[in-house]
Amino acid sequence: MPFLEFIAGSLSGAVGTAVGHPLDTVKVRLQAQSEYKGMLHCMSKTYSREGLRGFFKGMAFPLLTTGLINSVTFGCYSNALDYLTQSRRSGHSQSQPASAAQVFAAGCFSGLMQVSVCAPIDLVKVRLQGQKTAERYRGPVHCVAVILKEDGARGLFRGGAALALRDVPCYGLYFLPYELTRNALTETGKQPGTFAILMAGGLAGVVTWCFATPMDVVKSRLQMSGAGGREYNGILHCMRLSVREEGGRVFFKGLLLNSMRAFPVNAVTFLGYESLMKLFFSMSG
Repeated sequence: MPFLEFIAGSLSGAVGTAVGHPLDTVKVRLQAQSEYKGMLHCMSKTYSREGLRGFFKGMAFPLLTTGLINSVTFGCYSNALDYLTQSRRSGHSQSQPASAAQVFAAGCFSGLMQVSVCAPIDLVKVRLQGQKTAERYRGPVHCVAVILKEDGARGLFRGGAALALRDVPCYGLYFLPYELTRNALTETGKQPGTFAILMAGGLAGVVTWCFATPMDVVKSRLQMSGAGGREYNGILHCMRLSVREEGGRVFFKGLLLNSMRAFPVNAVTFLGYESLMKLFFSMSG
């Protein structure tokens, strides 16, 4: 049943978020604030100022909402791929394998669908992670209230264009290496094993972030604009100022962290998704 993909995506996404949130906090601070000299400097400063709790700032909100985002992502991808291949998949085993173009197209579609859901959620997450103390936002609800008061409903979609430019093509890239790697590590006629799924999921995450990081830097800076970060008028203005002040390397801030975080988070997320889908199909069958 089509809705099973949405349920599996929701549950697996929440697990992945819990695994990767501490490194995600460091990544956001590195990208949005220029005071840090590197990953280790950011981690030591965060710990000295805020203790371990500093690495988990804003976690409750994405933990509750990532399920929704991944539900849209995995559900839309799976159903779009079914439509493009004109086949129903049983536990991701297809009678007619999807082509690379079909996988990429289905991934791009899932990225497009989740942007409208993700944009306000990601903005609140970044704002909460970026603040060093709780003097501006007391929590996610207060953060939303402040944004609405200061910028109106449009304020909740600050950085949304950069998010779309990041996610639409990168979700196509996200699922493509996953499908290719998983199939390469699986014997013909057999179901993919745990190792194949973990490696394929981890690799998919790393490859995706290698392409996504430049626009992710721009997105984070735009989202922090007016909330403790520098003011930017838009994507091109942010890119010009960032290059002028910090050089071209600025667009790769957080790349190492993204890659370190991406492998375990996406390995766990895909394993959870695949395991839940097998469970659901066995129960329904």
